[in-house]
Amino acid sequence: MAGIADVADQVTSYFYALLFVRHPHLRPLFPAAMDAQRDRLLKALLTAAEHIDNTPVLVDYLQNLGRGHRKYGTRPEHYPAVGECLIGALSKYTPGAWDAETEAAWVRTYTKISQVMIDAAAADELRAPAWWFAEIVSHDLRTRDVAVVTVRPDQPYPFVAGQYTSVETPWWPRIWRHYSFASAPRSDGLLSFHVKALPAGWVSGALVHRARPGDIIRLGPPTGSMTVDHTTDRGLLCLGGGTGIAPIKALVEDVAEHGAQRSVDVFYGARTDHDLYDLDTMLRLQQSHPWLSVRAIVDRQPRRLPDAIREYGPWHEYDAYLSGPPGMIRSGVDTLRSIGIPSERIRHDSVEELVLAQ
Repeated sequence: MAGIADVADQVTSYFYALLFVRHPHLRPLFPAAMDAQRDRLLKALLTAAEHIDNTPVLVDYLQNLGRGHRKYGTRPEHYPAVGECLIGALSKYTPGAWDAETEAAWVRTYTKISQVMIDAAAADELRAPAWWFAEIVSHDLRTRDVAVVTVRPDQPYPFVAGQYTSVETPWWPRIWRHYSFASAPRSDGLLSFHVKALPAGWVSGALVHRARPGDIIRLGPPTGSMTVDHTTDRGLLCLGGGTGIAPIKALVEDVAEHGAQRSVDVFYGARTDHDLYDLDTMLRLQQSHPWLSVRAIVDRQPRRLPDAIREYGPWHEYDAYLSGPPGMIRSGVDTLRSIGIPSERIRHDSVEELVLAQ
């Protein structure tokens, strides 16, 4: 792993070159423009390999990957080809460290990784489709680059508040991006997402600036573990940065629907007042629920949001939930642990950060 750190781009390029030359039948599973794909597959494999001994986190991560890969058309017979090319790329760029023992270790590792993914996909195939079609029924442009998009799936879509899904638009086939559900499950079956158009963001840009009611998108399966533990009456400390407020709003609705009078404290962070696009919604929820407290934190530095919670509390009897930019999650986990919240009660869905936190 250390040997490829400085040549990751070359490893990635060579990996895909091997894959498409040796197994051209796999090329249609990937986007036409590979710059959007880049190192996603390889990064997932290397993340798994690096943390192969962190069994609970790793198995959950791989099972989600296996279920999610069904939407690409991935089949069990595709995995050996990927493993062969992974090992080919690694061996080419770490010649000084590569020997028969190293190769055998990577074969064992990849075999374990792929089998967890294959088994999860097979189990999921028995109970759910590989994807759902969904019609956009409303498109609310909150700021020039943030939209709330509401869709109606073509069949029942079961999920839990705090989870997320992957979305594909008709304008960029086979390019999927993750978005959190912005509400708890609704009686009318509609799903809402908060989308911020990112620079060079193909999917986000299309959803914010191009999508309109009547357009059809595709949804992958729901996933994620940032869900409420309803077996306890501990309070919830929620940090939402930017569009990360979407799953936090869903968690608040989930607590309300369960009828428990648990304290829920929400810190809503943004770089400017203008970016607090959903503050009115959160304040209306606060007016309706006396157990809910909402505080807006405006600062151009994402670290300011985690630091702000030190001014309140104490929080050591709370479960914590974080959603937002990676930098906010990293500093947030550090802050929450430093004020006495154990790691097992800190939830978010940034996989690499979750591995580091544990």
